[in-house]
Amino acid sequence: MSAARVSLGILVVLYGAARVAQAFPDQVSLPALAAAHVLLPLLFALIHGAQVYRVRGVLIFTALCLVVGNLLENLSILTGFPFGRYHFTEVMGPKLFYVPLLLGLAYVGMGYLSWTLARLILGDVQEPLTGSRVMTRPLVAAFLMVAWDLSMDPIWSNLAHGWVWHDGGPYFGVPVSSFLGWYLTVYLIYQLFALYLRGRPANGPPPAAFWRLAVLMYGICAAGNLLVISPPGLSVITDAAGVQWRVKDILAVCKLFSIFGMGAFVLISWVRITDDQRLSRHSPKARSRTLADES
Repeated sequence: MSAARVSLGILVVLYGAARVAQAFPDQVSLPALAAAHVLLPLLFALIHGAQVYRVRGVLIFTALCLVVGNLLENLSILTGFPFGRYHFTEVMGPKLFYVPLLLGLAYVGMGYLSWTLARLILGDVQEPLTGSRVMTRPLVAAFLMVAWDLSMDPIWSNLAHGWVWHDGGPYFGVPVSSFLGWYLTVYLIYQLFALYLRGRPANGPPPAAFWRLAVLMYGICAAGNLLVISPPGLSVITDAAGVQWRVKDILAVCKLFSIFGMGAFVLISWVRITDDQRLSRHSPKARSRTLADES
């Protein structure tokens, strides 16, 4: 556990540096930046998840993200369901069929962080996944993932040109179907993972500092959105439907959602860890251990 915590701490610092680097677009290549933003959370998820769900569990979660995510992304590109009609450019690198490999890996990293914060928010840290939680945790986790998508989709489609929406949409050129499809996709991933975990005995709960590292990673993602700047000389963009949007409005709304959407989940998770730590410290079992130690 101690070695894992050191590795996770290093990844948190590196991820923070990668998010700061996006404030200097002239000095860092966009593909390298995109790779860092995806691969660092991915490594975090694999190490953190192996401690919580063992290696087999985190590999199953990874497989679900890659298979379900890639299947529905390719399906949408071909048919328009469930996200809408769009295509990826070459910005995000090599593709599997029509979908960049980096996007599939992004499902794993941010998907795991969203799942973990949902677990914290619901107070499920010390309990096996049973009863109604088999459905409610996937529902909550999917909201956290959609919050991330709301904070970055207009930036990556309009400013970074990672993908192009063919028919535009009301959210700065992004259609409503994108977010509905995103919720459906990640909910399916989470629900399948919850069914795998159902009734399995929970590992001994890691210390509070271990959980706080996951909250920090999600929080750094939210804070990093505040550092995105407008490309030089670009004040207005035109989406595929011919609608013009002011760049400063796109950035302002995405930053506000990062603060009041993603930021709210970070705050609730952090407070929940603190409260759970205080309750466990004052539980009858903890008090009896303390009295035994003193005697």
